[in-house]
Amino acid sequence: MSNFVIECPHCGKFAEAKTGLFARKKINCTCGNIINIRTDKLTSRTCAHCGNDVVFDQSKAGKAICPVCHEPINAMSDISKMEEFSCGRCGIRLTASKNAKRFVCPVCDFDNDVPARIAQEHIKKDGLASIIKYEGNADTIVWKHPIEDFNLGSQLIVHESQEAIFFKDGQALDIFGSGRYALETQQLPLLENLYHLPTDTEGTFHSEVYFVNMSTQMGIKWGTDTKVRMFDPATGMHIEIGASGEFNVRVANSKKLLLKIVGTTGGLSQAQLLGEGSKKGVFRSMVMTQVKSCLAQAIKESGINILEIDAHLINLSNIVKTKIAPELAEYGLELSEFYINRIVTPDDDPNFRRLKQQYAQEYLSVREQQIRKKEAEAAAERKTVEAQTAARMKIIGAQGDAEALKIQKAAEAESYKMQAQAEAEEMKMKGYTYQQETARMVGMKAMQNGLTGNGGSGGGVMDGLGDLAGLGISLGAMGSVIGMTKDALNPIAETGKNMGIALGGIISDRITPVNSWDCSCGNKGITGRFCTECGSKKPEPKETWNCVCGNKCITGKFCSECGAKKPEKETWDCTCGNKGITGKFCSECGAKKPEKETWDCACGNKGITGKFCPECGNKKGE
Repeated sequence: MSNFVIECPHCGKFAEAKTGLFARKKINCTCGNIINIRTDKLTSRTCAHCGNDVVFDQSKAGKAICPVCHEPINAMSDISKMEEFSCGRCGIRLTASKNAKRFVCPVCDFDNDVPARIAQEHIKKDGLASIIKYEGNADTIVWKHPIEDFNLGSQLIVHESQEAIFFKDGQALDIFGSGRYALETQQLPLLENLYHLPTDTEGTFHSEVYFVNMSTQMGIKWGTDTKVRMFDPATGMHIEIGASGEFNVRVANSKKLLLKIVGTTGGLSQAQLLGEGSKKGVFRSMVMTQVKSCLAQAIKESGINILEIDAHLINLSNIVKTKIAPELAEYGLELSEFYINRIVTPDDDPNFRRLKQQYAQEYLSVREQQIRKKEAEAAAERKTVEAQTAARMKIIGAQGDAEALKIQKAAEAESYKMQAQAEAEEMKMKGYTYQQETARMVGMKAMQNGLTGNGGSGGGVMDGLGDLAGLGISLGAMGSVIGMTKDALNPIAETGKNMGIALGGIISDRITPVNSWDCSCGNKGITGRFCTECGSKKPEPKETWNCVCGNKCITGKFCSECGAKKPEKETWDCTCGNKGITGKFCSECGAKKPEKETWDCACGNKGITGKFCPECGNKKGE
């Protein structure tokens, strides 16, 4: 069992410990700290010979060797070297090993950084120029340099996105931007006016330097400490919600921030803005009050449904930002962005659960109505399509019947034409015309029906006015066509002719001509185009048309059977001035209707007269 000296990791003092199986594992330091031999015996120390930081085992005592220079690292000569420095808070003189890291002042309990305090003592004593630069972390907004007494010629280094501010007796003297500065008289005009700088290298002046981080502090988290009580604007139901998120802030006026917030404290960190845990932040009360008030007011004024609030987070974030930004500007801070990331709804509240059920039922009801409406529209559309299809099929069937009838009539006309041509050829071969043949047939018929009646006596001829008229006409026709002996037929023909003339005057008043018409004034049997009594013009006959469904002689514009519209008749105007002609020849000059120019489409449709194809819609010439 052997003894060795171990350094207290809390105060830097040395205590005696022992090695061995039955040695104590823990010992008490005079500062009250309990030293764990197993864990605290390993420590780091700066080698007094080469200056390297070496980790070694203190239980080896003087046998601990520096791996760089191979000199003893734990020699008593090095351990016994003590340094004297002033407490950073109360100024009392303290003594600690030069290798100690921290030392707690027994008077004010201030935790002193031993290397930094010793460096300050050396500057005061030796009059060497010191380097003043920022040594804080990225989350620090304001950082106070631990060295307060600087000698003339010290170098100030200010990084980008930083500002350095000198204080003397609590008053801001000068502000430095990024760059390197030597603390000389000509560079500190305000400082020169306040007090005289020493001219010797041993003299120092007491000042404080604060470094302000001007970069944007990102991702500062916030959250409401209590629930926001409000009424849902859609239903009027009382609910409680919470909110949380993040915001970004940057220093806009470093001097204003130092004077109003930092003061004489050691600095300002990001965590101190809103606080952590039980620690109260600088702006916590202000931010929480504004968030809860603005959030409830914005939801109420906008009529936002609490169940759809996530869709309005951006708008709500902008509203809250406009309220908080002026408050922070009073302290030299600029609120860059403010975000509401989450709205905490009271899922365990029976009122909130009932609210969700109501909206779910309402949504299902609306959705069901929409489905029924779509089904009704689809059914109506289906019926319309069916009706259109049936009407189209009916029209197609009627067109088929009309086409069949047309083919039949065309066949009959062709047959009649062929028969007429055959008869014409036969009569031509026999040497007489169609008119002569017709007159011959009429005369023979009259002879058979008239002359042979009642035994050929005159009494039979006088039986009726109609028979006499017919007999006279027939005999007149016979007298002009048949080749009988003139002497034999002359008395009969002369007698029939005279009787026909006499009877014609008697029955003319009783028989209405075929092409006669009756005037509205009472005059009847008019054969001319104007009335002989009042001069009225003969009324034009009503135009009729036949439908494809079979209905004929229709006078209206629509068919009374199928409702089909009357087809428009194509008319044309002649060069002679006659207009509205429906036939193929002009009724005034006999000119033929000009043929229309037609064209064939690429889709196969031929004989098109318009500018566009009715089948595919292609334009003429494309």
